[in-house]
Amino acid sequence: MAAGEPGDLGGYYFRFLPQKTFPSLSAPDITSRLRQWSMLGRIKAQAFGFDQTFQAYRKDDFVMAFFKDPNVIPNLQLLSDSSGQWITLGTEVKKIEAINVPCTQLSMSFFNRLYDEDIVRDNGHIVKCLDSFCDPFLISDELRKVLLVEDSEKYEVFRQPDREEFLFCLFKHLCLGGSLCQYEDVLKPYLETTKLIYKDLVSVRKHPQTKKIQITSSIFKVTAYDSTGVCYPSTKNHEQTFSYFIVDPIKRHVNVLYHCYGVGEMS
Repeated sequence: MAAGEPGDLGGYYFRFLPQKTFPSLSAPDITSRLRQWSMLGRIKAQAFGFDQTFQAYRKDDFVMAFFKDPNVIPNLQLLSDSSGQWITLGTEVKKIEAINVPCTQLSMSFFNRLYDEDIVRDNGHIVKCLDSFCDPFLISDELRKVLLVEDSEKYEVFRQPDREEFLFCLFKHLCLGGSLCQYEDVLKPYLETTKLIYKDLVSVRKHPQTKKIQITSSIFKVTAYDSTGVCYPSTKNHEQTFSYFIVDPIKRHVNVLYHCYGVGEMS
């Protein structure tokens, strides 16, 4: 049967894995950072299992089957735009978009160029700059400039393929935070938190022949639509509102990392 034909979605069945926890999002030092960055209570990871061999070229069928699955519908959580409470998807998904996110980085040395280019000083302090706005973000240091301002002189420190990497996306999301984000003066908290979440979500294995560590996960940035428009991750579009599906084809698990931009928990 060709991909996308009726009945084809029957290929995947999912189950919710509530026992799978993500310590990187619940450890006390991380939750205090997420609170400072206005992301606490608005970011969540959930795990689901599936029963068939995952084939990356059928990712759209896989994601559509996920949203249609009776074990997903009552368990997949998102934030309500109106109440700000966690809810489940109470609408029928008609269309999905799943964008491939490259995931090849195995080392945090990926970010060493921030030191090399004087965006971060040797002592770890982020270099300040004159305040400007890149709507809706306040830019008060060289780090945010590199992340957001395309015509800044150091934007090219990360080329386009680097910026598409999941490790970079995660780092950028944490640096930009929620709507009342209190930015860090030093780089270390961003790097540490990025590393812990990345390790928690992404699967690796040793290649049997070469013994090299390789990443086995496939990652997609996912948007779902119902009959009226976008319904997931939110009806409102924002670059800090996202859902990533991190698929482990060997364990047959999919980790869902979700965040909805807004005012995080304060206390």
